[in-house]
Amino acid sequence: MSTPPVRRLTTQPPLSYLSSAEPWRALLYLLSGAGLGAVTLLVLGVLIGLGLLLSVIGVGVAMLVGAVLVSLPLAEIERRRLRLFEEPGTPAIPSPHHPVEEPGLQSWLAVRLREPSTWREFAYAVLLATLFLLIDLALLLLAVLLAATLVVPPWAAYRSGQSEALILTAIAVPAVPVALYGFGAVAALQARLARLLLHPAAREDEPDRDARVVELTRSRARLADAFETERHRIQRDLHDGAQQRLVALVMTLGLAELELKGAGQEESPEAVGRGAELVARARGEAKDALTELRDLVHGIYPQVLTDRGLPAAVSEAAVRCPVPVRVELELAERLPHQIEAAAYFVVSEALTNIAKHSRARNAVVSGGRSGQRLEVTVHDDGVGGAELKVGSGLQGLADRAEVVGGRLALSSPPGGPTALTLEVPCPRSA
Repeated sequence: MSTPPVRRLTTQPPLSYLSSAEPWRALLYLLSGAGLGAVTLLVLGVLIGLGLLLSVIGVGVAMLVGAVLVSLPLAEIERRRLRLFEEPGTPAIPSPHHPVEEPGLQSWLAVRLREPSTWREFAYAVLLATLFLLIDLALLLLAVLLAATLVVPPWAAYRSGQSEALILTAIAVPAVPVALYGFGAVAALQARLARLLLHPAAREDEPDRDARVVELTRSRARLADAFETERHRIQRDLHDGAQQRLVALVMTLGLAELELKGAGQEESPEAVGRGAELVARARGEAKDALTELRDLVHGIYPQVLTDRGLPAAVSEAAVRCPVPVRVELELAERLPHQIEAAAYFVVSEALTNIAKHSRARNAVVSGGRSGQRLEVTVHDDGVGGAELKVGSGLQGLADRAEVVGGRLALSSPPGGPTALTLEVPCPRSA
């Protein structure tokens, strides 16, 4: 981490500071600041003046907006100019602006004019063109006078032979280190204020970070509840479904065994028939139990997802869905395990909801990899009215998506149609 210039100025020994390049870098910072401030004053003065004069015909509004936007390239130059005070190896100051996702000038203007960073940069441009410009010009004038006092009197004494002129030089020599310290202090304070206005990322991110922490805590609690609910569901399905069928199977086989033993002793065709009927019933119960166990295991994690990937697993889920489902999922390569699992369970649960609640006649699962993201949409022509609210199954899917850094978007107006879209970051290098 770079040490702030004000701290370096106050903690370095005087001789160490004065013998370093920092005083000259501070002087260069003030000189470049004066030049940049003069240009900014000219540009802002023209744009704001014309904007106010022409505002009655509408053109002035565009000029006023242009005056604000001029601060963006100026801020980028200032962030680079601050490198004069950075220690070697310090990373460059990043831009605080958010990327514009939608193309077009209108979208770019809408995003930029809503950002607090744009208005902070405009405030800095006004500050640079007024207060900083006056201070820098005054200090540069002082530097010129001090340099002239060091050079002109000795030259005059040499030409005229009058040594009295050297008194001014004798006074100016001890003033040089004081002036260098003053230049460094003013430049360091200007740089500090510029950094606070042009790079407030740490302060801006704190509310977002706190909000993310709160949301992460809530989603973890919801996931814990969802996992506990799922565990009880699996336990209930095993107890009430497959276990009961297996118990009935054991009892039926026991009865069949008794019937067949009796038939062997009595040589009764009726007993043999009853035994065969019981065996057939036991076979049916075994098939039902096997089907329930297969569905249960498949719901936990399907083998086809492990073996063949997301498109094949989604196609299999679509075949099992009572509603006709068309799959248009195109993926050229396998995805990371966590992303495949999250996407599959979102699609599987969405198809289950369609079959139970939507009254849809058709459904479509579409999507694929788009740049660095995976997008999967489940669309149906049902009655709509689905809501993404706390406690709902869809909220559980949203929490599962958040675990892998994704998000779930739902569009389901009353009367339909319904579209559930999963977006997950999925870099090519993953």
